[in-house]
Amino acid sequence: MSPKQRQAGQPAPPHPGYPIHNDRLLKACRRQPVDRTPVWIMRQAGRYLPAYRALRKQVSFMKLCKTPELALQATMTPLAVMDVDAAILFSDILIPVEAMGMKVVFTEKKGPQLPGAIRSEADVAKLRVPDPEETMAFVPQAIRLINAELRGRIPLLGFSGAPYTLATYMVEGETSKNFYGIKRRLFEAPKLMHALLDKLADTVTAYLNAQIAAGAHAVQLFDTWAGALSPTEYAEFAFPYTQRVIAGLRRERTPVILYVNGGSDYLERMAETGADVLSLDWRIDIGEARRRVGHKVALQGNLDPCALYGPPAAIRAQVARVLQSFGKGEGHIFNLGHGILPDIPVAHAVAMVDAVHEESARFHRGV
Repeated sequence: MSPKQRQAGQPAPPHPGYPIHNDRLLKACRRQPVDRTPVWIMRQAGRYLPAYRALRKQVSFMKLCKTPELALQATMTPLAVMDVDAAILFSDILIPVEAMGMKVVFTEKKGPQLPGAIRSEADVAKLRVPDPEETMAFVPQAIRLINAELRGRIPLLGFSGAPYTLATYMVEGETSKNFYGIKRRLFEAPKLMHALLDKLADTVTAYLNAQIAAGAHAVQLFDTWAGALSPTEYAEFAFPYTQRVIAGLRRERTPVILYVNGGSDYLERMAETGADVLSLDWRIDIGEARRRVGHKVALQGNLDPCALYGPPAAIRAQVARVLQSFGKGEGHIFNLGHGILPDIPVAHAVAMVDAVHEESARFHRGV
């Protein structure tokens, strides 16, 4: 059975795993009352943690991603030092790209390299829509291991790159600073881009459904590079494919978070994707974002990651500012506006998490 056949017309499976003891994040996703604002950190298990750096000295990045026991270990590292309200699966957004048939090489200095970058319709035709349980079985296996370790302590987030962001890597062949390569092809060869995005939408849908079936309690779509698009380009090349992915998820009780770095110009359109939560970068005031989207979605964010370079007292003041800007009421998940930076002191991350929990109670009625 193909991934498309598996996801079409079938009811969502019963959610596996343990009852969640701390369900603040899941309640916030649904804009339900909580006693305080939940918080987690993008790139939560990463290079700022000494335990993660020690692990990376022993194994390659790809081995870490593809070995469920090691992915479990990496996922759990931040939970030993800070009281976050969610764990997030340790993996990489390019895992499904490799499963589609593209070579992906991770380098220490240049990051991911894709030597067979997409240039023609023939290149797209070679790509497959993979069955996650056959080509990426290590991901659902890791999710099951992590949930067994957590035993319902906090929810586990799964994730994927959104179709447009994955297409950016596949066309550029690496992380880009200007995105000229893919934007050239949006105008020069739109048929090629739509064919690629079509396959990516099917791949991402099947991949996230596999994560949900394995026990992910919520999933985040990272459309990190869609912020380089104009509103018109976003409407044609990003929005419909993100909307299609979300519509295809078998997720009766699994919220979806959508993150677009630099996407404040089209917040209203993002709110129409079907996502339950919009994750904001730091370039927009979260109070303004709340006024613009109203009660359609919850919001996540949006402290500038560089604020964590400040001392704990300054971090607490910045946390209070974001909380005050969102104001009273439900539907806020605290996070950074992008991933935590690798040279941030762990104590500063802890200070942020503690400040969120301590400062946010006054903004909620309690439960």
